[in-house]
Amino acid sequence: MPSLSFLERYAHIINTPSISAFSADLDQSNRAIIDLLAGWFKDYKFNISIQQVPNARNKYNMLAKIGSGEGGLLLSGHSDTVPFDDNKWQFDPFKAKENEGKLYGLGTCDMKGFFAFILEAIQEIPLHKLKKPLYILATADEETSMAGARFFVEQQLIKPDMAIIGEPTELKPIFKHKGHMGHSLNIQGKAGHSSDPAKGVNAIEIMYQAIGKLIALKQQLSESHRDDAFSVPEVTMNLGHIHGGDGENRICGHCQLNFDLRAIPSLSDEEAIAMIDEALAPLVQKYPQRITREAMYETAPAFGCRNEQGILELAKKLTGFDPVSANYATEAPFINQLGCDTIVLGPGSIEQAHQPDEFISLHYVDPTVTLLRNFIKQVCF
Repeated sequence: MPSLSFLERYAHIINTPSISAFSADLDQSNRAIIDLLAGWFKDYKFNISIQQVPNARNKYNMLAKIGSGEGGLLLSGHSDTVPFDDNKWQFDPFKAKENEGKLYGLGTCDMKGFFAFILEAIQEIPLHKLKKPLYILATADEETSMAGARFFVEQQLIKPDMAIIGEPTELKPIFKHKGHMGHSLNIQGKAGHSSDPAKGVNAIEIMYQAIGKLIALKQQLSESHRDDAFSVPEVTMNLGHIHGGDGENRICGHCQLNFDLRAIPSLSDEEAIAMIDEALAPLVQKYPQRITREAMYETAPAFGCRNEQGILELAKKLTGFDPVSANYATEAPFINQLGCDTIVLGPGSIEQAHQPDEFISLHYVDPTVTLLRNFIKQVCF
């Protein structure tokens, strides 16, 4: 079996670009990193399955499995990174660079470097003695559409007892997080000269009324859906971007508002969207065929751990930290749909994610490897 050190594996992972972007000019296939990981896990006698993700630009998931039986443990991570601004980086994003106890490079922290920790952890484990299966999942396009996780869950290929998503949490278990959705509200008016307003329909004036409805809904949601486990305990709505009209002496013929909503686990995406449409319904009726709302992208649901198998107690025991919440979104709500206890737990700090000169502190190496070994031993033996 080829013998590579932890840092050598990390370097190979970082040196293999896998940028995920909505723009086709920046987007890259992740096949090279998937093949790299598949080869390494195959060396450790894992059974490998690679699936092409539909409705994506040449993207793939990889599932590695070792052991047999029911349940078991899933260690999951995404194989992609965000794009980067070369002018803001002092280090080469695709060359893992060790400097003063930190490892720099795109994806060192968020989060494809997590697979190097897994590979290091399994070296000291007698995998042939597993009593329950150990699964490793590498997904595609988490940084954009989460298409890889959505597709994997649709297939329902595995039913682990527990799952860990190795996002950077400073090794503190995350047991719930908010969701995220974005909507575009369009008002179609009728343009005309401002000297005779009756001959036109001012889209800005209708949007003014629509914003009033949304602000009232925002207040309603903040009062009816709260969760004190979050640092921002209420459901939030942000009116983020508005554009309308083409001149001060013209009746505005079109106005567009983009807004987002971040739900807590007690509010489903379907319920939130229904409440938005219900709030706008009186205006839709008042101004027929002039008001449309559409999702800007697929929603990312809020997440709450099932804790049916006691993963929260185990995570606290093994990490020494109480489970906490997060305001950002991950693949956890999708992995959760496999029916397993799911938490987000991994090395590094979210403060380094999506930043120039992204890095992970190497002081995470030993505690992370030990933590992963202990989880495998507790769940799979």
